[in-house]
Amino acid sequence: MPVFEGLSSKLDGIFTNLRKRGKLSEADVDAAMREIRLALLEADVHYAVVKSLVNRIRERAVGEEVARSLTPGQQVVKIVHQELIQTLGQPGRLDLRGNTPHIIMLVGLQGSGKTTTAAKLALYLRRQGQIPWMVAADTYRPAAVDQLIALGKQLDIPVYQEGVDSRPPYIAYNGVQEAARQNASVVIVDTAGRLQIDMDMMDELVSIRDRVNPGETLLVADAMTGQEAVNIAQGFNDRVGITGLILTKVDGDSRGGAAISMREVTGVPIKFLGTSEKADGLEVFHPDRLANRILGMGDILTLIEKAETLDIEEQEALEMQERLRTASFTLEDFRKQMKQVKKLGPLTQIMEMLGLGQIANQVDPEELDRQLKVFEAIINSMTAEERVRPRVLNASRRKRIALGSGTQVQDVNQLIKQFQAAQRMMKKLSQQKLPANLRGLFN
Repeated sequence: MPVFEGLSSKLDGIFTNLRKRGKLSEADVDAAMREIRLALLEADVHYAVVKSLVNRIRERAVGEEVARSLTPGQQVVKIVHQELIQTLGQPGRLDLRGNTPHIIMLVGLQGSGKTTTAAKLALYLRRQGQIPWMVAADTYRPAAVDQLIALGKQLDIPVYQEGVDSRPPYIAYNGVQEAARQNASVVIVDTAGRLQIDMDMMDELVSIRDRVNPGETLLVADAMTGQEAVNIAQGFNDRVGITGLILTKVDGDSRGGAAISMREVTGVPIKFLGTSEKADGLEVFHPDRLANRILGMGDILTLIEKAETLDIEEQEALEMQERLRTASFTLEDFRKQMKQVKKLGPLTQIMEMLGLGQIANQVDPEELDRQLKVFEAIINSMTAEERVRPRVLNASRRKRIALGSGTQVQDVNQLIKQFQAAQRMMKKLSQQKLPANLRGLFN
């Protein structure tokens, strides 16, 4: 599901109406501001943030910069974009200065996704050249220690644990000491949460903090809880003191407006966004890129960064592009590209990053994933010649392929049509100025 799906759709409708007008009167601006205010409130953006943001937009929208513009509707969109970036605040970056190991303590309520976020953050840091360790200091939630151990094995990242009988402050301290002996450069401490904020939890977190002296104390907050996420952030900051936020499930539903409110209400910077359940579903927070996605403008830079983490040889990508340009792009190439594109994340999310958010909103992600699996099975049932020369696929061959892949002949026919349509789309994308490794995925 695209980030802020409901909010993006509503704002797109508002902006479409504005662009249709040659000139904008003050009444036109006021009507648009009312709609924007309602859309933001429905997305659970904090009411005080909505009031401040809309007032700033209106002040500029009725001013001379719009009145004198040749495209006033587009100018209003530009103003909304700029003010939204200001509201989201400057991006926060991890402070990894000083002696190693650097200590990162994760806090948050139960169910916010701390344990999976610990693993995602460890993977991110390893890709940045760090040597991460994780410490299982959540001894209260059933299977929390086992979950972190399993994630550590999956990603080949060490996990320090003492089971559930030791006290978390001692586990955290011992874990940091052991990680230091093993020359870890970063230690991520996973702590326990509760269903709601209580004094016992806060006292324990303060004790862990005082024992390990973390350079970063990051709150992991579920963006789907809406405005309550803002209140949770304030509660943790007042008692424990947090240095940054990691918002999870920002792609969950239209209530993700907490992300827009967080910085302005709490004063604490957002550092990462959790965008999927996958191990690599953690993005560095960029306010301008998030604003682009909210306003349906795409986020090509994040997509490029994702592509750069894939195991794709640039020479192979260039060869793929050349085959397309010379009309020699085959179904075998198509199959390889489907596999590579799936590594980037949910396809609807990729479409959103390409600025195709409105199309993505109309797509059923589960149906799209099912269809891709069907297509892959069909191509796997073809001979090498058929993959290279799909024009040889007569009726008898298509029937054989359908039988071998457990599908219907109409599924095979649909694949051929989709392949031909993909060829046309990829030829258009090949004309865009993208890095070679990204061109190799989409052309």
